[in-house]
Amino acid sequence: MAGSIEQRKSEHIQITLNEKVTGDAITTGFESYTFIHNALPEIDFAEISTETEFLGHACRTPFLISSMTGGTALAETINRNLAEAAEERGWALALGSTRALLDSDGHPPSFLMRKYAPSVPIIANIGAVQFNYGYGTEECRRIVELTEADMLVLHLNSIQEVIQDGGDTNFRALLGKIEMLCAGLGVPVGVKEVGWGIDGETARQLTDAGIAFVDVAGAGGTSWSQVEKFRSEDPVRRAAAEAFSEWGIPTADSVRMVRPEIGGRPLVASGGMRTGLDAAKALALGADFVGFGRSILKEATQSTEDVLESMAVREMELRMAMFGIGASNLRELMDTPRLVRKDF
Repeated sequence: MAGSIEQRKSEHIQITLNEKVTGDAITTGFESYTFIHNALPEIDFAEISTETEFLGHACRTPFLISSMTGGTALAETINRNLAEAAEERGWALALGSTRALLDSDGHPPSFLMRKYAPSVPIIANIGAVQFNYGYGTEECRRIVELTEADMLVLHLNSIQEVIQDGGDTNFRALLGKIEMLCAGLGVPVGVKEVGWGIDGETARQLTDAGIAFVDVAGAGGTSWSQVEKFRSEDPVRRAAAEAFSEWGIPTADSVRMVRPEIGGRPLVASGGMRTGLDAAKALALGADFVGFGRSILKEATQSTEDVLESMAVREMELRMAMFGIGASNLRELMDTPRLVRKDF
């Protein structure tokens, strides 16, 4: 089983890089929005601030490297490049699923990134469904201690688990177990989807249970049913996966659904985020942070320098969008009346 975990993680990376893992029709929804340009912004571009905070941690940008990978030698290289770049640019860093960290054959060094990113928030990650397969608060505490993480995020990936050969599909009665973890872990616990979005009612249930932040991880980017389709040896699962290539709540819609349901808790928009302009729209729709994943994965396989350049472009795009509407800081961007649907 340990070896199969490492093989699965390697296959996930290669498939995500080299195969078509997105739907044909479903999008993030951000293309339906536009900013009304302000020809006289009355601010100095050089003085635009993107500084913010995430659960008490100061951040130079509202950007997060989304949970992607771990558990293999290649993942160690990818995560080190991401961690070094996150430290230099001031992005928060979320690790891939850390279940393999507790397995001595699961390449633990691929998750130990604090030495490369000593000052930025690090978020450890495990599937919520594992609470029905022997994991609990003590295992999560061990993961947080080993990674020196500032917080933990639980990923919800029900459709992926169905298509994945040998997937863990018992999602029964997880909410109470999540509530127990939030009460007993000692660090903030968040929740995220993996590409199909979270609706408002579910977000409210989770925050009532003690969840500290929500990452919608909406549709429009990587479809993990498509990723698992390429791995599966079961012809029934492979065929069924095709029907779900367009499944999910577009990221923009998920942000709008969740924002009014979680009070002042941080809301992360991820899922198909490609540019700093996408990020600006997400922030204006109600997000507090924006997560980038597959759009920087290729660079992460190459070098820290390539990741840094990609990050710099996204930061420039965000600041240009802010300049274009006359927003000198993130609060002004979040409060802008200049984001409208394109049929205005």
